[in-house]
Amino acid sequence: MSTSTASEAAKSSTRDLFLWTAGTPNGHKPSIFLEELKSAYPGFDYDYRGLVMTFKPDGVNEQKEPWFLKINPNGRIPALTDKSKGDFQVFESAAILLYLEQHYDPENKFAFDPSSEWKDWSELQQWIFFAHGGVGPMQGQANHFNRAAPEKIPYAINRYLDETKRLYSVLDARLDGREYLAGPGKGKYTIADINVWPWVRIATIFTGFESLNEWPHLNAWFERINARPAVQAGINIPPRK
Repeated sequence: MSTSTASEAAKSSTRDLFLWTAGTPNGHKPSIFLEELKSAYPGFDYDYRGLVMTFKPDGVNEQKEPWFLKINPNGRIPALTDKSKGDFQVFESAAILLYLEQHYDPENKFAFDPSSEWKDWSELQQWIFFAHGGVGPMQGQANHFNRAAPEKIPYAINRYLDETKRLYSVLDARLDGREYLAGPGKGKYTIADINVWPWVRIATIFTGFESLNEWPHLNAWFERINARPAVQAGINIPPRK
């Protein structure tokens, strides 16, 4: 796709928010939250385009094409264009969640008031960065060496699998007696949960885990969120083939 064609894809949309995405855990974070916002706020909507990504030397990978590098210099999905704010671009999945929360969740239905609920807001941020800096990178490497590496390297497979298991144990301990990661009491469903749930979703598909039974509290949390209609809608953006 040329730069002009890509620009037209966003400009031709009648909606303020345009998501550039693909069917990956990081891609599903903002699409889930956008679907939650649609459910929570009548009249809210967005548009999107799924990028073509074929991870082969001779394949198409639109993330690396010049037109997309102008949207995200790192050449990774997801990215968000906010046309209501002068085509402001946001990249990094966690940053997109925080941006959408700041500008499109006025009632803090999926977060906390940073002033009056500052402790809860800090908890939310801590769990977002825990997942963004730990679960995503480590599990991503576990997925790669388990499924995509051209040769099986036992040390690498075990290294990243064991670290992912350790991080899952941290989540499991946090969820003991709780329903969600952040907030008082049993917690509140927030973008902290949305930020890590898509990674847990693929643990038995790509990472190499047979089940989540080793982490019963995490497993219950996963099923609780999996039952949300907006979550099911979000993981179908772009539509699964």
